[in-house]
Amino acid sequence: MQIESLLDTDLYKLTMMQAVLHNAPEANVAYRFVNRSSEVDLRPYCEAINREIDALCELRFGKAELAYLSTLGFFRSEFLEFLRIFQLNREFIQVSEGDENLQISIKGPWLHTILFEVPVLAIVSEAYTTTNFPAPNLAEGRARIEEKVSTIKQANVSAAYNITDFGTRRRFSRAWQCEVVKTLQAQLPDHFVGTSNVKLAMQFGLKPIGTMAHEYFQAYQALGRRLVDSQKDALQSWANEYRGNLGIALSDIVGIDAFLRDFDLYFCKLFDGVRHDSGDPFTWGDKVLAHYEANGIDTHTKSLVFSDNLTIPKTLALFNYFHERAQLGFGIGTNLTNDLGYKPLSIVIKMTRCNEQPVAKISDEPNKIICDDPSYLKYLRHVFKLEDDID
Repeated sequence: MQIESLLDTDLYKLTMMQAVLHNAPEANVAYRFVNRSSEVDLRPYCEAINREIDALCELRFGKAELAYLSTLGFFRSEFLEFLRIFQLNREFIQVSEGDENLQISIKGPWLHTILFEVPVLAIVSEAYTTTNFPAPNLAEGRARIEEKVSTIKQANVSAAYNITDFGTRRRFSRAWQCEVVKTLQAQLPDHFVGTSNVKLAMQFGLKPIGTMAHEYFQAYQALGRRLVDSQKDALQSWANEYRGNLGIALSDIVGIDAFLRDFDLYFCKLFDGVRHDSGDPFTWGDKVLAHYEANGIDTHTKSLVFSDNLTIPKTLALFNYFHERAQLGFGIGTNLTNDLGYKPLSIVIKMTRCNEQPVAKISDEPNKIICDDPSYLKYLRHVFKLEDDID
């Protein structure tokens, strides 16, 4: 079985889940799977994926796992009690071969579907890799990890340079992610600071890292007061939920420019920093720091977190460019956990509906736009004054 624990997921799924419990427990949503590696036909793996999801839906949180979550300081007792009785419902997810490629549809209460995304993507990725590479070249994978370690050591950067494993969703396998994390922890104690994978953080005594994802802001396009206020409503509800904890805001739900128009002095002071997930990271960072400065904020007190398609050389270039101006963090995904010499899948699961209303993500990278209603997408662009995108 690929997934053996419900903690084998990214921290931000659990932090968002608690916020959903307290703020939108009755919301219903829909998610859609997108295979960006369209040249790869995933339909042959449908049966194996369904078997793994059957097993996933049998899992429950264990006592030791709940006790661990209680030590983190930001999960409330009533949420942990909810997790004690929680189980993923198989009726809320459908996997089929489709006409052209694999189809995965998730529909149901947000509170009861939010934990599907990360393990299901990991299941799809591992179903593909174990079938096509049954005897993987682990020596090559280990050599590549050693090369990454050597590059960091030779760069002789300060302890302010830190990296985090963000690679659960598109990992080569659970066992390989575990080996990668263990290796980095042992060889880069001054620079490897944690993992988004809660189970591995628990296992290796690392810091679990993560705050929020796109779906949280997307849902508020349907849940908030007005569409134009959806980002502000999502940010405010998050601040109310965590009261100073988990203070890194995601910036590319409707593009960085529209985000910064909403991220006023109040939010600049309220949040610890901002996360980048699409578009040119250097341009993005310059814009965020200029925004802080325009609001009279000392940028050295704020964090820029980068998490989009990172490699070690790219993180070092970003560190050298920004480290004298702000605190920095780098979440590296596929390049850490699926770099054995084979081309990894590019797959995502994104929210498309909330309470029967369309929702969308308009990132700073055009091929990352997700929406199943072109009319709504055009309206969203108009509301947030994305003039360059309006016909």
